[in-house]
Amino acid sequence: MDHWIATLIALLALPQYSLGTVFVVSFVSATLLPLGSEPVVFGLIKLNPDLLWQVIGTATLGNTLGGALDWWMGFEAHKVADKYRHSRMHGHALAWLEKLGPKACLLGWLPLVGDPLCAVAGWLRLPFWPCLLYMAIGKFLRYLVLTSTLLGIFS
Repeated sequence: MDHWIATLIALLALPQYSLGTVFVVSFVSATLLPLGSEPVVFGLIKLNPDLLWQVIGTATLGNTLGGALDWWMGFEAHKVADKYRHSRMHGHALAWLEKLGPKACLLGWLPLVGDPLCAVAGWLRLPFWPCLLYMAIGKFLRYLVLTSTLLGIFS
């Protein structure tokens, strides 16, 4: 077991596989799995400040594609969602999302609610490309603000 863990750590070690690691972690963290990409993004930028824009771009791409996967899962998830159709909170959330449309995906970066929000956007069959654009904008701004703040605090 120890050999497996050591191998995994070696494969994901920074900076040897830096941008690939950022992409994978950002992608996985945008799915419904509870994982944060911020430590990897910040760590790589702290180790290699000259990679700032490449890291932010890679993290944005990975996180946006993970959000697209959430959208697709929501698009295909009618049967599961029908179980909760009659709850009051469900009705309010759907009305809010239908009112905002794809712009609601700007909030896809939020912890806990952002990933399900992208899935619900797909379930509501909101247009994919506008949703993807708003997801990308929100996720890019999150990484930019977070990284700028952390670099300001820790430099």
